[in-house]
Amino acid sequence: MDPVTLTTDRLVLRTVTARHTDSVYAAAQDPDIQRWTTIPTPYLREHAQSFTQQVVPEGWACGTMYTWGVFLPDGEELAGMLSITTRSLGTAEIGFWATKEHRGNGYLTEATRTASRWAFTQAFVDRMEWRAEVGNHPSRAVAERAGFTLEGTLRSAITNKGVRRDCWMASLLPSDLSLPSTAPYTPTPTPTPAPST
Repeated sequence: MDPVTLTTDRLVLRTVTARHTDSVYAAAQDPDIQRWTTIPTPYLREHAQSFTQQVVPEGWACGTMYTWGVFLPDGEELAGMLSITTRSLGTAEIGFWATKEHRGNGYLTEATRTASRWAFTQAFVDRMEWRAEVGNHPSRAVAERAGFTLEGTLRSAITNKGVRRDCWMASLLPSDLSLPSTAPYTPTPTPTPAPST
């Protein structure tokens, strides 16, 4: 698939290329991004170069990972990064980070909704998952504001910097955005409480 550009009222989501290598490298020096994401630490310029010139274009070409830089519409200023990775048939996982200077503006919430809507309508996704290490409250807040439903804590479910860690997991379904699913979905009915005696 060719890279797709998405727009919101305040943002442009478009693929990153070699010309964005320096911006990705600079943003990834933030200790919070290195702490809470699985990027290499230390994050070297060659990591950014591999990401923008190999990982991102190969993901789009194979349809396995769709990555967007989150840009302000008036220029080349990188506000964040967002990827949707195919996990299984109809299921994908979303991940994101914001640059330090652009946190707290709701940009990632807006980008997450927009990219998820695209995945539901254009990439045959029926379940979007979000995972983050327990304790990553800013990421959890973005997911919840974007409409994700927290499903629980998975023990030892992610590896970060060589250490297995517990993570939160949440999901977003097409119906959460008033969209149809590609496959029928029947939720489990809520059990009726037994009458008291």
